[in-house]
Amino acid sequence: MDYFTNATYLTLEGHVELEKYRYVYFIITLAVYVFILLFNIVVIYVIFTNKRLHEPMYIFIAALLFNSLFGSIALYPKLLSDLLSEQQVISYHGCVLQAFCIYTYASSEFTLLSAMAFDRYVSICKPLQYATLVKMSTVKKVLVLCWFLPSCENGIVTILTYQLHLCKSKLNRIYCTNYSIAKLSCGDISANNSFGLFVLGIAVFPPVIFIVFSYIRILAVCLKNSKDFRGKALQTCLPHLLIFISFGITSCFEVINNRLEANIPQIIPMILSVEIVVVPPLINPIIYGLKLQEIFTRIKQIILGGKTPM
Repeated sequence: MDYFTNATYLTLEGHVELEKYRYVYFIITLAVYVFILLFNIVVIYVIFTNKRLHEPMYIFIAALLFNSLFGSIALYPKLLSDLLSEQQVISYHGCVLQAFCIYTYASSEFTLLSAMAFDRYVSICKPLQYATLVKMSTVKKVLVLCWFLPSCENGIVTILTYQLHLCKSKLNRIYCTNYSIAKLSCGDISANNSFGLFVLGIAVFPPVIFIVFSYIRILAVCLKNSKDFRGKALQTCLPHLLIFISFGITSCFEVINNRLEANIPQIIPMILSVEIVVVPPLINPIIYGLKLQEIFTRIKQIILGGKTPM
């Protein structure tokens, strides 16, 4: 049976010189995936096994790292399998599911970063109201919304994509996205494209605007206070700000790459396409593990075999 006559299966043709560098790609990808799992799980473990870290700021950090694991699991197992396979094939259902998971991961990253910005804003600008505004019950509700809203938004996009009739079966990528699947359709995809851009807008711009607004207010408060106050504020805000900038840049690369039709070397789109699921999941736990003293101290205790205080 020819699997591709009705686009039941799709081929991923974004790999560059796979036959020549197959095992090099596999070793690098496996190493990155292992490091992502190790770094994120260690920091999450440290947070959840230490009662002193059961505070909103650290709970948000754990949620952000858990989201990184979710995005990584949506990509790396399939990618590793493809690197060792003669044919890079994925079922249409599996492709749509992978696109949904990766898009939900990216959207949730923005909502989680905006929730963390709110936590830092209240902590620094309204410290006397912090216990009232950022209760653990509130944190739990916010975390549910941070995953629920992106899931609903991307779920609608996925349903629209799933209803398309495909007449082509070759994706010029190493993993699936809704837009790349839609381009395989024989019919008009303007509605899918327009709604996809709308979802992209509401997933990105409100969180980004809120984060920028929060840091403008935080900066204004810091400038009015002592040098010691600014140092403490910087210690807690710098990791979040670095991660926000990093994720914003890699997201821009992915959006541009996903819609890029230019005649450029294939290696460039391949690199751009994986940055969003390589850079943030890899550097997020490193930044938080090194920059936040409470987490760094407990990681050192684990590595050195010392007793971790509860």
